Amino acid sequence: MNFKTDPRFSGIMPFQYKVWLSSPTMHGDEQRWVDEAIRTNWVSTVGENINVIEEEIPAKIGRKYGVALSSGTAALHLAVRLAGERLYGPQPANKGVLEGYKVFCSDTTFDATVNPVAYEGGEAVFIDTEPDSWNMSPEALKKAFERYPEVKLIVLAHLYGTPGKCDEIRAIADAHNALIVEDAAESFGSLYRGIQTGCFGDYSVISFNGNKIITGSAGGMLFTDSGADARKIRKWSTQSREDAAWYQHEELGYNYRMSNVIAGIVRGQVPYLEEHIAQKREIFNRYKEGLAALPLRMNPIPSCTEPNYWLSCILIDEDAMCETVRGEKRAVYVEESGKSCPTEILSAIAAFNAEGRPIWKPMHLQPVYRNNIFITADGVNRGRSNAYIDEGKIVDTGADLFHRGLCLPSDNKMTTEQQDIIINIIHRCFM
Repeated sequence: MNFKTDPRFSGIMPFQYKVWLSSPTMHGDEQRWVDEAIRTNWVSTVGENINVIEEEIPAKIGRKYGVALSSGTAALHLAVRLAGERLYGPQPANKGVLEGYKVFCSDTTFDATVNPVAYEGGEAVFIDTEPDSWNMSPEALKKAFERYPEVKLIVLAHLYGTPGKCDEIRAIADAHNALIVEDAAESFGSLYRGIQTGCFGDYSVISFNGNKIITGSAGGMLFTDSGADARKIRKWSTQSREDAAWYQHEELGYNYRMSNVIAGIVRGQVPYLEEHIAQKREIFNRYKEGLAALPLRMNPIPSCTEPNYWLSCILIDEDAMCETVRGEKRAVYVEESGKSCPTEILSAIAAFNAEGRPIWKPMHLQPVYRNNIFITADGVNRGRSNAYIDEGKIVDTGADLFHRGLCLPSDNKMTTEQQDIIINIIHRCFM
């Protein structure tokens, strides 16, 4: 469809410059610390920028130790490996520490959350999402432990900057002597009952990817309250080199350490975290007000949380969805008066030079993980991957969110005027 010639969108002109989903926001301080790293020739994986952020960021979050790494995914991998070794003991270099073991994982998330389980030979068991926060369902997690009481590791992600039900999930984990790896990649600065995400896992992770609320262009950080574990992570992330005059390696290592140049960008960004959160909150509230008359709702914000509002999302009412089908790589829909769907809205805003995206496709629907176990609050649901509604009841929350939800342009440099145009386009999709 050519939205520019569609009469519903008459009078709307494409944005001269693209309105991004969430792009880096630089302030100038970043350049100072990058230049300092270059001037002093500390451009590798050691230097003052790394030292500073490894002091400042754990203190800001409330953890004792933080290790700066090359990406959030690298941090997740080492967190999962460390948890597996703590649970099951060290393994030889040719064997993952989770081989033969199941791990309970968030289902609605980016695959970087769960891939480290596969890296270490484990079997991810996907736990369905709950509608209150769009995060791991405590009820589904209870069902999972009823079926697999031997599981000792949970990988929990906080979606789009909104914390999951940390107290409930922690209590379930403690009741089964299970460890938690907390993926707070999207939720740096978010609060659950006044406590920052990144404090609820035995090992926790944030990301400084280019689209995150604080960026280094890349990079991530792993948090722990154990000095011994922090030292182990630093060793693993620098190829596990032993204290010898030559290159001595007695265990498997990785090239996962953050560079001092990237750390300089992060160092310059951190003072602006609260400003970025405030800007993202304003964007969320403008969408909430501007779209209030439409048959949809914003992503939920539980009363016990204060998210960082990283991405503003909407969920279209079921009876306002036009007919739509998604294949593996493409989607089609039938235009219908008064109704719309994520594909139409995303296509419409893209036609006018703005970027959105679908809600994360749940892991149990991904071809790479389709043989893995998937557990809902009603029990095991494998084999019903497309049946997210049964006799009027949602039985697969993650699939339903993917079907009806989308992420709106949430860039904190977006002007009020630009956001008003996006809101107008969405209104016209329902005409």
